[in-house]
Order: sequence, then structure tokens, then C-alpha cells
Amino acid sequence: MLRIISPQDLDERTLVQRAIARDKEAFGALYDRHVVRVYRHIYYMVGNTAEAEDLTAQAFLKGWEAIERYEIRGAPFVSWLLRIAHNLGVSYLRSRKESMQLPETLEDHGRERNPEEAIQQRQDGERIRDAILQLRDEQRRVIILRFVEDLDYQEVAEIVGKSVAAVRVIQHRALNALRKQMQRDAATEAEAEAAHG
Repeated sequence: MLRIISPQDLDERTLVQRAIARDKEAFGALYDRHVVRVYRHIYYMVGNTAEAEDLTAQAFLKGWEAIERYEIRGAPFVSWLLRIAHNLGVSYLRSRKESMQLPETLEDHGRERNPEEAIQQRQDGERIRDAILQLRDEQRRVIILRFVEDLDYQEVAEIVGKSVAAVRVIQHRALNALRKQMQRDAATEAEAEAAHG
């Protein structure tokens, strides 16, 4: 019995090659594989569900329009998509001239915990988010790609257009800046509590 192979059954490289040849079904399969990751990346940048959905659709549209220019060089296809998504997110934020927002919660809702612990985790998440928002754009971008998207150094390097060594340096500086900002914030909070206590 002859089995028809659907695009979802093909490996990534084959799908990309077929998409470059303007195979809509192959690109659709790539969309299905990566839409959640692209959406999540944009959402962490813009902090708005509706805008993230629109920008995700735009990212894939731009990807389809530019697919012939994509070169298979060993970096994952998703890195190319995330670069498109990131550029759209940056353009959106510049056009809005508003500060970048991360989601309200980063904690795992699946675990049972006591209310005090949940409040403390939420406050910690807000402190971290506020500190990330104060980083320079390049540092913020690397931190989001490394720790939110959980990409490895090579993938981040492909997306930001820098060497792996440069990404490591940016990450190191960003983490140091985050640590200092968190310490300053904690000291300010302690002074405020002492003044009111």
C-alpha cells in the first residue's frame, strides 16, 4: 500500500528546501512547527497578546515573501524566523515609543504553593522584569533569547548577527548590570521601609 507523505512528516531541512521552491504546504508545516516560539518571542518583547498575534502573522508573511533569500548554512531555520520577529518587535516598539513590557507573570502556575510564596515570587518576577527593561537594547535582546527562549549561544549569535564570543560578553555584561540594578533596587526598598518603619 502506497503511503502519501505529508509535509509534517518531513525533516526541517527538506521542508525549508521545498518552501524555498515556493511550496506553500511545506511553509505551512514550518509555520506549525515554529509559530508558538515566534509568538512567545514577540509577546515577551511587546507584552500585548493582540499585538503579538498580529506581529507573529507579519513575521511569517515576511518570511514567506523572503524565503528565496534564506540560505541553509547550518543555523536552524527558526533562528532566521526569530530574527525577522525581533526586527518587527523593535520596529513596533519604536513606533509606539513606549517602554518594553514583559508578561505579568513568569511563575509556574501548575505547582501548589502557599499564598505568601506566590506573592513573593510575583514580586521577584516584577523586580527582575523591571531590571531587564532597564538594560541596553542589545543586552536585553541577548537575555531574552538566552533565558526566555532558551536558545544556545550559536543560535543567539545567528539572530543578533554577532560572534558566539561577542554574545557571551554581552550576556556577561548584561547579567552584571542586572545584578547591580537588583542590588540598587533592594537598597532603595530597604531605605524606604526603614523610613516608614
